[in-house]
Amino acid sequence: MNTNLTVVFVCEHGAAKSVLAAAYFNQFAKERGLNLHAVARGTHPENHLSPQAVKGLSEDGLTPMESVPQKLTDADIRSAQRVVTFCELPTEYHGQAIVEYWDNIPPVSENYAQARNAIAERIRQMLDR
Repeated sequence: MNTNLTVVFVCEHGAAKSVLAAAYFNQFAKERGLNLHAVARGTHPENHLSPQAVKGLSEDGLTPMESVPQKLTDADIRSAQRVVTFCELPTEYHGQAIVEYWDNIPPVSENYAQARNAIAERIRQMLDR
């Protein structure tokens, strides 16, 4: 049995979708009393978090877990109970972890509320399983 309690959310830039997902996952896990933790990573990280993501999370009463986007590493993959990605993972990560692909999430920069709602609903479904 895997005793690791970390979920890694990955998006290309590590600046928006993965940041929202990690923040909401951690909030929902805490509300449910679950000993689970999420982090946000990027395959090609930007130099800064998405202003729309930071502003939206702040208005929602949440704070990003990371202050700057973090690059996905082998250690992240190996230590994760699950990896949820919004983009294609580089081939070197294939087969190293349980990976769930979440597509059809609107860009945070175009519509924060729609992206947040879609991500939050998928997180609720994941936690219900």
